Amino acid sequence: MAGKEDFTQAIKVDSKFQFGDGKTKKSIFREDVHINQGSLNVYADEVEVDASKGEGNEVFIATGSPAKYSQQQELGGSIEASANKIEYRRDLRTLTLEGNAQLKQNNSSVKGESITFNMELEQIVAQGEGENEGNGRVITIFQPSKKAASDNKKTSQENKASDLPDQPKQDVNP
Repeated sequence: MAGKEDFTQAIKVDSKFQFGDGKTKKSIFREDVHINQGSLNVYADEVEVDASKGEGNEVFIATGSPAKYSQQQELGGSIEASANKIEYRRDLRTLTLEGNAQLKQNNSSVKGESITFNMELEQIVAQGEGENEGNGRVITIFQPSKKAASDNKKTSQENKASDLPDQPKQDVNP
């Protein structure tokens, strides 16, 4: 699970500009915005926070070119994402990435027009749209593990050595 303890941490938002409306419970942060909750980090040009549904139900909408998200996983590794718009729903623990969306987790990556990621369950739903790279399709890439890559390199080198023509054997006894 992605940084389960992160969800019990306070959320810190810092930026160069902030506007807050106490009546509507909405805030806007602009210029070099950074959201931090434990190992969860979001970087954006602008973030709008809607806290009108009460504590724990806030919605953070980050925009940028691109906005970026990263988080450490409990069992090691990390998750990184980027998109033109990232929506973090605190109550559902979901990220919705829209516009040039990309999510990388360990050795795999998913690209599409939109990606929804359940951070607690580590489930991904991706969708392609329009005439972008891949003709509007979702692209998933699974990279070989580092161990598999080094095993393949060894096997390749062993095969090259065995492809050499047999050398005439010399008799040691005349």
